[in-house]
Amino acid sequence: MALEPGPMRVIKNAFKTKAEALADLSRLDLWPTTYVSERMEELPLQWHDVDNCGYVLEGSSYVLDGLGNRVPLSAGDKLVLPAGAVHAEGKVTERMVYIVGISKAANLFDALLPLRDPASSPLKGM
Repeated sequence: MALEPGPMRVIKNAFKTKAEALADLSRLDLWPTTYVSERMEELPLQWHDVDNCGYVLEGSSYVLDGLGNRVPLSAGDKLVLPAGAVHAEGKVTERMVYIVGISKAANLFDALLPLRDPASSPLKGM
């Protein structure tokens, strides 16, 4: 099941347990992996050509939406990124742990790189 095309969304308090996050990934037919983000600076706006969802298990930070607005992220939140959705990971000051699901069986970084120029997003204007 592909994600509905559209902008990045954060669903606050979307799950309470790892099992609930994994069940949602299974329902969406996304391939899960664990991603641990240590301290890092804010990334530039970007988009990917695969659907992906992130489930924050631990830590807090923010993401930038397609307009550059900061949207807070914390444990229990679900980040929904349909293919083409412009976004950026915010500055991380404490360790964050995510379960990330992508729409194809691939190494997470191989699937999400390169970071694509926001001006070239197929969802520009959404």
